[in-house]
Amino acid sequence: MIILIAKTMFFFSFLSIFLGVILTIIAEIYRIEQDPIIEEINNLLPQSQCGQCGYTNCYLYAQAVVNNREKINKCLPGGDDTIKTLSDILNINNLKYNNLSNNCIIDYRYVAWINEENCVGCHKCFIICPVDAIIGSNNLAHTVLKKFCTGCNLCIEHCPTNCIKLRKTEL
Repeated sequence: MIILIAKTMFFFSFLSIFLGVILTIIAEIYRIEQDPIIEEINNLLPQSQCGQCGYTNCYLYAQAVVNNREKINKCLPGGDDTIKTLSDILNINNLKYNNLSNNCIIDYRYVAWINEENCVGCHKCFIICPVDAIIGSNNLAHTVLKKFCTGCNLCIEHCPTNCIKLRKTEL
């Protein structure tokens, strides 16, 4: 009985190593080269996957900026610092900043605010928050950490009691 178990373990161990080597070789043969500019732009974006730019994730937005000449001022959570860095990378000189203001520098930003009196603690906002800016527990009122909130609006859409609003805060 022990010999049969040992043989079975040896067989599956060998099979796992063999298939791992085969997959590594196949991955190396069919490697897809990524555009380094897209990777650099993607690394600059905040990775909140909020969708405010019109794309479902930051990588698709980075691809659109490089390949489709998409505007670089659509990433609201990234703010003006991201826009400035993107303009330096892409050599864009005549630049209009975020739609939030007509000035070149934004002196405020929007963050989520939870009316704790109306919060039922359903936990839906906590689960959907891509940057973990909402804290709280089931059946207890939640609150937003302004420092981490990007103002992506995802929590507002998922709140069944409509107790979450966006508020303007100073930077």
